[in-house]
Amino acid sequence: MTEQADFLAYGRQDIDENDIAAAVRALQSDYLTTGPEIPAFEVEFAEFTGAAYATACSNGTTALHLALDALGVGEGDLCIVPSITFMATANAARYCGAEVVFADVDPETGLLTPDTLADALKRAGGKAKAVLPVHLAGVPCDMEAIAALARHHGLAIVEDSCHAIASRGASGAMVGACAHSDAATFSFHPVKSLTTGEGGMVTTNSPDLAARMARQRSHGIERDAARFERAEGADEPWYHEMASLGWNYRLPDINAALGRAQLARMAQFAAKRRALTAAYRELLRPLAPLVRLPADPPGSDPCRHLLNVRIDFHAAGRTRAEVMNALKARGIGTQVHYIPVHTQPYYVQRYGAQHLPGAEAHYAQTLSLPLFTRMETGDVARVCAALGEVLG
Repeated sequence: MTEQADFLAYGRQDIDENDIAAAVRALQSDYLTTGPEIPAFEVEFAEFTGAAYATACSNGTTALHLALDALGVGEGDLCIVPSITFMATANAARYCGAEVVFADVDPETGLLTPDTLADALKRAGGKAKAVLPVHLAGVPCDMEAIAALARHHGLAIVEDSCHAIASRGASGAMVGACAHSDAATFSFHPVKSLTTGEGGMVTTNSPDLAARMARQRSHGIERDAARFERAEGADEPWYHEMASLGWNYRLPDINAALGRAQLARMAQFAAKRRALTAAYRELLRPLAPLVRLPADPPGSDPCRHLLNVRIDFHAAGRTRAEVMNALKARGIGTQVHYIPVHTQPYYVQRYGAQHLPGAEAHYAQTLSLPLFTRMETGDVARVCAALGEVLG
């Protein structure tokens, strides 16, 4: 069954003629992968975020895996992950052989806080290796406070910034500048603020981490002739060495070309998302206290990927499923971000049942409303009116 023409999905890509032309240019070039679009995209993305280095890869999950691997996370290590996130954040630690300690979150924002990190550190028993704060919906965590606590305990810090391209934290730094972290990871899935179809990026200010990630994304192969001066066959142009066991996490040039075209419009995308968020904030006021859009952290300037509101379904006398289905019947799509990862069967089997009240309270009331750049203020008004009608 096809969706009605005026259906508002919770998220949607924004592709224009320049994006199409960029992809066609790559298709007509000599390189469909491992070509010049990759380093160009990396340089431009690093410049956009303010980081020294950027490493492109196949998706946001591989970005997380590459970052943790480069930081030496492995067997016997513990990684602290907030339970409100997409499961890939935790899974990346497991891919490295590490175990996961799930942190609770602020029930209103769904974000890791210094207090919930401190609680997770206690449960980790001094064995934590890394923490992965998640900028849920594009709203930045308090990275300065989180980093101060994490560094005191000797933790590496990887920001899961997959929702947060173009967001700024309380310090004014762009998310991805790694002002308070070792690395930051991004996803370019079609519903994200910037898309490459599928794709990811890791930013860092460490040349060593950047070099390791660039090697690991391509089978651990080293092709730098200067390093083979004493190797047999070093003067042979095809010579290479597999320095470590890596993976095929490469991003094709076609995707990178699309990403570069999208990045050129990122300021426009961010302005539109901020304007739509402001419209939602105003038009949802009459629905309070049943519906709330939590305030942004002081001093921050989010570029929202998701418009995740809090709805008191119990007080409204409607289940979340009833509300979602009623909105869908009115041509409005919604989604839930996220089921707490500590309740997923794999992790329950591995670590047993856990109770994280903040995460569970956040999940009980969260609903993501439509937010994408082709929307207009009238669409926001339509969503808010329909939600008011459904909630009664």
